[in-house]
Amino acid sequence: MVAAGGGLAYSHASGSAVQPQPPAGSCHARGSGLFAMPDPRCTPGALNPAVTQRTIDSTICSAGWTATVRPPESVTEPEKLANMRSYGISKGASGYEYDHLVALELGGAVNDPRNLWPEPDYPAGGGFYLNPKDHLERALNRLVCRGQMTLVRAQLLIAREWVAAYRQYG
Repeated sequence: MVAAGGGLAYSHASGSAVQPQPPAGSCHARGSGLFAMPDPRCTPGALNPAVTQRTIDSTICSAGWTATVRPPESVTEPEKLANMRSYGISKGASGYEYDHLVALELGGAVNDPRNLWPEPDYPAGGGFYLNPKDHLERALNRLVCRGQMTLVRAQLLIAREWVAAYRQYG
């Protein structure tokens, strides 16, 4: 494990293999509802080493790039269920998104348990969901791709305190 800019670790966890998750009940979300945040001991965030400030034009700033690295559901579904147990969640899986803390569109690790957690999902009606973190991810991606924010700054904002970053940039 090599520390990237800002102290987040680079990950080489395979996106094609189910990754082991923290022990059941060992993780505890901070807050609740739309603005819940993961346990920083279990989910501190981790980064994709292929995404750096020098490579953003061919990675996160290239339309459709995240689809090329996103793991298949056959990998993420068993991980999500195990990760829900890690967070002590026994409710139905449909109420949670298996979320990348540092989003793929910000260079987050593709399939590392340090970067994934069961984020509460809230239906807004009509097939749409309220998710302020998703709005922040897109806003930070635009700032990085326009050269208005460094990649490392965006990664740290979302990994360390995404709720505060949402209030400023979301």
